[in-house]
Amino acid sequence: MTGFTIETLDDGRGGHVHFVHTDHVNWVLLQDDSGVTLIDGGYPKQADVVESSLDQIDASASDVRAALVTHAHVDHIGGLRAVAERYGFPVYADPVEVGHVRRDYLQQAGPMDLAPLLYRPRVARWLLEVGTMGVLDRAGIDATQPFPSDGGLDLPGRPRPIACPGHTSGHSAYLVAGGHVLVSGDALITGHGISAVHGPQCLHKAFHHDVATNRASVQALAALDVDVIFPGHGPAFHGPIAEAVAQALA
Repeated sequence: MTGFTIETLDDGRGGHVHFVHTDHVNWVLLQDDSGVTLIDGGYPKQADVVESSLDQIDASASDVRAALVTHAHVDHIGGLRAVAERYGFPVYADPVEVGHVRRDYLQQAGPMDLAPLLYRPRVARWLLEVGTMGVLDRAGIDATQPFPSDGGLDLPGRPRPIACPGHTSGHSAYLVAGGHVLVSGDALITGHGISAVHGPQCLHKAFHHDVATNRASVQALAALDVDVIFPGHGPAFHGPIAEAVAQALA
């Protein structure tokens, strides 16, 4: 439950993109000579795992210049919150998502949304497993700020936000490695604890704030010049993004 693997790619600028994959959720570390950018940060009980993943790439949380949020669900900001509070680096999100990260409001599946699915063995098993990781935590990150600029951000790895609403109103994906790698968050994933599907897919509708808008956002991704996807859940995808989009929407 606390283990992880890391896939590392050269970013084409002398730095590296590290995809940290765990059983239930993923995050990304962008590393160059100026430090590290952390994208997302797992469940609340995974804060120490986030720090361990930094150790694995010969860095530490003190090297993190900033963190970026794809969206404000507990499995993406829970561990990040603890690490950011401990080390004091800034946290940025799409302007639409900032209030969500701060918990001015909450767009997240709750017990009533998942109750109709509890007859499925996969769902019950997933809930038992994530229940030990702080899935019911509702705390936000009060100091979250909007992106400091438009376009590519002046942060390690030069990530470029791509508005990708639907899963939440302000969900953002990120282009890294010169635009050839997409950090897709939960707009497009490749696996999930409640899903029997392996490969590109969209999360079950119970997890999306707006299913139709998410599908439109995923469709728009097909036009990108991307050949690697690092999703919020599931393993990395290597191949044309149009192929991944077609599979996900099917």
